[in-house]
Amino acid sequence: MSAPNHPDVLSEGQPCEAHASAGHDGPRTCGPPRDAAAIVADVEAACTGRERRLTPMRRRVLEALARRGLPLGAYDIIDLLGRHGDRPAPISVYRALDFLVAEGFVHRLESRNAFLICKHRHGAGETVVFLICERCGSTAEASSPELQRAVHDAAAGQGFLPRAPVIEVPGLCATCRRL
Repeated sequence: MSAPNHPDVLSEGQPCEAHASAGHDGPRTCGPPRDAAAIVADVEAACTGRERRLTPMRRRVLEALARRGLPLGAYDIIDLLGRHGDRPAPISVYRALDFLVAEGFVHRLESRNAFLICKHRHGAGETVVFLICERCGSTAEASSPELQRAVHDAAAGQGFLPRAPVIEVPGLCATCRRL
């Protein structure tokens, strides 16, 4: 599921001019914009360094996520890929997403059953927080050593070993709070 309907979002996920001029990019992932080609190049380099293979399907899925820059569901990705070639089978897209998530190139937002490009360079298993605006759907990724310690200490106190700690915090972004 992609970003919720928002009165300021046009059909292709572009924010309206008033929303964009407020310094806010609507349902796109907050943070400095990165060129899709640069994201793919970084992932290719990381895969080479890890002796992992970025297959054509993995690349197509990664490119779709990188071009859109916002959380997308698997079927949103399938629809996008179908516009630019053969429509892939859902299992192929899910396998590509599993790889990209396992390697830390993409995050999964459980509350939205959606995937988005990882905008930070952090280690596998590092605690990541997503601040998700309930009004416009913008998603900001954050992490900190203090939060990492707090989550791991709380888990250790229960004898629990977290695999990939992800915290999703719904609320209103600063721009939507002002609207």
